[in-house]
Amino acid sequence: MTLRPLGTTGLDIAPLVFGGNVFGWTVDEKTSFALLDAFVDAGLNAIDTADVYSAWAPGNVGGESETIIGKWLKANPAKRDKVLILTKVGSALGKPEKDLSAPWIASSVEGSLRRLGIEQIDLYQSHWYVASASNEETLGAYDRLLKAGKIRAIGCSNFNAAQLAAALKVAKERDLPRYQTLQPEYNLFDRGGFDPALQELVLRENIGVITYYSLASGFLSGKYRSEADLAKSARGEGIAKYLNPRGMRILDALDAVASQHGAKPAEVALAWLIAQKAVTAPIASATNLKQMASLARSVHLALTPQDLALLDTASA
Repeated sequence: MTLRPLGTTGLDIAPLVFGGNVFGWTVDEKTSFALLDAFVDAGLNAIDTADVYSAWAPGNVGGESETIIGKWLKANPAKRDKVLILTKVGSALGKPEKDLSAPWIASSVEGSLRRLGIEQIDLYQSHWYVASASNEETLGAYDRLLKAGKIRAIGCSNFNAAQLAAALKVAKERDLPRYQTLQPEYNLFDRGGFDPALQELVLRENIGVITYYSLASGFLSGKYRSEADLAKSARGEGIAKYLNPRGMRILDALDAVASQHGAKPAEVALAWLIAQKAVTAPIASATNLKQMASLARSVHLALTPQDLALLDTASA
């Protein structure tokens, strides 16, 4: 497996990140362990989660995903050195507002470390832009965690170009750690969250990019093609917005490219992301071993310039 440098973090990751949002939601603990084992066996090495995952599921309060990952690491201590743990802070568990204040970060990191059962988080990310917290306060809090050895690198998620540029400016002016990664929503259908201005910024500043909703909540897998298909999973309701002429055009292009390579639409959709100049690695989730095997195949799928042009045209 060829690893890619994740910006300036000093971390090298495989070109596919496992999304841990499904743990404790659509995947139980036993299945989660099996998926994580298969993920590592495939030569992949980065797991993304957040302290809030998966608070939205009935009966959950948040922290379920980190807890399951922590139990897996405890059961497989030798695998800690084989994986990078990426988690996020900023979603205030138990209350609607978001928080990136220094006290909140200092408290939240301890909760994540405890649930994960580790001494150091490899990448700690601001989950959201929070206007009420200044960049100086937030980056100062991260500076203390870096110096204490509780985290190795920092990143941000859901920041636009202006917000990221402002944070980088403050970091430089105040001699504070800078965001080294960005996690935007980006896929063949949803391209607005990682617009040209943001792509230009991350390329210029050598910021690593890991995309989320890389398969558009599963729509790009091709299994949702009509209203009747929406009942196939817990994510069905959120997929209805993709069932329009543009969405169908994208699926047709995915089908065409997939047939040329003997691949599946989801594998092609991920391979398209992996081929993007500004993307380090897409995040994708699996709920069974068959899906995990498919995700792993996407890393080895080399799309031709013609394939990429067809997909770009369909998603325009």
